[in-house]
Amino acid sequence: MKPAENDKQVTIYDIAAKLKISPSTVSRALNNAKYVNKVTKKLVKDEAEKLGYKPNSFAVGLRNNQSNTIGILISRINRPFNSVLISGVEKTARQAGYNVIICQSNDSYENEVTGAEALLSSRVVGLIASLSMETENFDHFQSFFDAKTPVVFVDRVPNLDSHKVVADDFRAGYNATQHLIKKGCKRIALLVGSLQRNVYSDRKNGYVQALLDNNLPVDESLILMLKTLSTEESEKATKKLLSLPNPPDGIFSTNDTAAAAAIITAKKIGFSIPKQLKIIGFNNDYISTIVEPSLSTIAHPAEKMGIIAAEKILQHLNKNTEMDTDVSEITILKTSLIERDSTR
Repeated sequence: MKPAENDKQVTIYDIAAKLKISPSTVSRALNNAKYVNKVTKKLVKDEAEKLGYKPNSFAVGLRNNQSNTIGILISRINRPFNSVLISGVEKTARQAGYNVIICQSNDSYENEVTGAEALLSSRVVGLIASLSMETENFDHFQSFFDAKTPVVFVDRVPNLDSHKVVADDFRAGYNATQHLIKKGCKRIALLVGSLQRNVYSDRKNGYVQALLDNNLPVDESLILMLKTLSTEESEKATKKLLSLPNPPDGIFSTNDTAAAAAIITAKKIGFSIPKQLKIIGFNNDYISTIVEPSLSTIAHPAEKMGIIAAEKILQHLNKNTEMDTDVSEITILKTSLIERDSTR
């Protein structure tokens, strides 16, 4: 296949000029119109291949009032969990002949609304969405429902009847806390994200239940909510916890970014990990293997969540059926605990 001159994208006008026929004839030939003869079709397709012509799938989508694209609306692309989830969606979509387009909210409600509008305008054939930390109103998804566009929510999901793919965050929070208790911890702190998000409220509830089941008190001074669970927030939270008259001997962080920052901060203060303070995180991000000591964590089935979400969209597209938005269909996946040096 010959590359286009000066890397300029080849158009039907270039093909028409080479063959000295009209652009409309080229367009009809490329689209296998019945009233274009076979000889012309072959000439056009051969020339298109020779010039390296690629159809504009977005323009085709506009003409057909749809695209060949599945939209992904995510909080932050640079978070390892999200990038792995996206990879699962993209791999599954591409195998079925679909492209993906990604918008990120950066955990802003306004950005999420703008992203949803952009994806709707792009005429995506399906939407996979994970909510921002700030989102409390879900009206911006109604347009997709009205357009009969299948929508699947993943991980951070709304409290409404919809199709969802989530992890068993309650059980994960319980298991993480139980692990610290088995290692001898009596005062376990919690670093948790916004409790209006299901993932963090469920992990907190699991944490609380584990304490109660082991006859340990639930001390609200040990539960700190962090807006984005960032490194900077975790540093401040860890310093606050370790400056208490009776500091914690264990920390459960609901993501690995904050957990790794807690390890680094505690070591700077002078705490020995895991001798004086044991820490467990969540997600099994790459940072959990390179921080010193290595971080015990909960492994999150991010790629599998992306694959299942994409498969649900494809099932409806292949069957040409509408996704029922009045039914709450929830797929719950198991997590697993990985013990490393931070709790050994």
